[in-house]
Amino acid sequence: MQNSQLITIFRSLSSKEVRHLRKWLLSPAHNQREDVVRLFDYLIHAEHLNNEKALAKEKLFAKVFPKQKFDDALLRQAMHFLLKTVEEYLAFQDWSEDPARLRLALAGVYRKRKLDKVFLRTIKSIETLQQSHPYRDEHYLRNEYLLLQEQYVYLEGKKRIVPMNLQEISDKLDLTYCADKLRQSCLMLSHQKVYKAKYNAGLLQEVLQYVVEQNLLEVPAIAIYYYVYQALTAKESEDFFYKLKETIGRHWALFPKEEMRDMYLMAINYCIGRMNAGAETFVREAFDLYRQGFQRELLIENNLISKFTFLNVIRIGLKLKEFEWVSHFIDEHHRFIEESYRDSIVRFSRARLDFEKGDYDSAMKILVHADFDDVLIHLSAKAMLVRMYYEQSEYDVLESLLESMRTYLNRKDMIGGQQKNLYGNFVRFTRKLINLNPYNKEPLQKLKEEVAKVNVAEKDWLLQQLEEL
Repeated sequence: MQNSQLITIFRSLSSKEVRHLRKWLLSPAHNQREDVVRLFDYLIHAEHLNNEKALAKEKLFAKVFPKQKFDDALLRQAMHFLLKTVEEYLAFQDWSEDPARLRLALAGVYRKRKLDKVFLRTIKSIETLQQSHPYRDEHYLRNEYLLLQEQYVYLEGKKRIVPMNLQEISDKLDLTYCADKLRQSCLMLSHQKVYKAKYNAGLLQEVLQYVVEQNLLEVPAIAIYYYVYQALTAKESEDFFYKLKETIGRHWALFPKEEMRDMYLMAINYCIGRMNAGAETFVREAFDLYRQGFQRELLIENNLISKFTFLNVIRIGLKLKEFEWVSHFIDEHHRFIEESYRDSIVRFSRARLDFEKGDYDSAMKILVHADFDDVLIHLSAKAMLVRMYYEQSEYDVLESLLESMRTYLNRKDMIGGQQKNLYGNFVRFTRKLINLNPYNKEPLQKLKEEVAKVNVAEKDWLLQQLEEL
């Protein structure tokens, strides 16, 4: 019972939905069975939904059908009708959240009944709803198309010689398709990079060409995804990114938060890709996008910030020495990190802030006594300690730390090959750095060249120390 579809749905309901759903169940138009109401009333209690014994079939049956002998078929029937009614309620609620789509369905009913006056009045109300709608996303464009389509069917049914809106319908359909196709293509591209999937782009190239030829870049729902796609696929041309940034800045309020979040993350991922390729100017660009995204409350999803986003923001802010902003960000946003690893992320972030500010004593106090479960955070924390011990000439402690890092890398199966290589090289090169004779120029130059040409964690720091020798 615990894993049944009905129980799973009930666990997802908010208290508001429970109240509305009970009213729905009590309406004879939706339900006429008292056993269904009793079953609902029993299940809505949290202590029942999460209690295996309370969900035993015999227990349920006794509550729903008091004084009757247990009948599994009768219980399953009550559950079936309750599930059916709940699904109808959820579908209706989702449908009714779009007033324009709801009234479009109503207009279709009036048209079929040949109720011309109320049909035309309903159409006028839909036009008003569309004009006042806050968004100009693909869904808005599709409603515009469906509205024109409904008007055409009405006019065509009159069999009169009147101007028809077929060109408008065709144009609006093209806009809707282009916006949807470009958005879908951007999502496919992003997914492809992460999961190495392969997709057939279909008519994408024709759409890209059509958008330019027909001057459709004035339509925000088309322009943003056009620039996203071009930026991600033509990385050497930065113009597309800057046009994307400018378009997002002008039109961010014209899209639902969920969609705008995706747009920001696509733009940020472009910046991170360029940063990783050595384009330093994009550190500031990524920071500006993150800062805007949080100011506009777009990058907090379901009251949560992913640990990867949080740490990325910290890393980029510190790279730009935006110490005050980073400190304020940690104070204001740490509560949005998932509780299970919040303390670990916050301690690491504060240590990194102190480290970058040069407050080694404070950073060490946090890092020496911390035991980070996350492998990458653990390695990054140890690398910070290595740098501090080296710069303070604490070579005995440093040697011990490097040996513990080497042991950790060898015994941790969960560390990926790339990370093992990066931090393994870091341990190896730091040991060579410690043992270098600064007056012997040939080994010094050889080590510089070796560090420069391989993948190694903290490469910039290692090269800086070698340069200073």
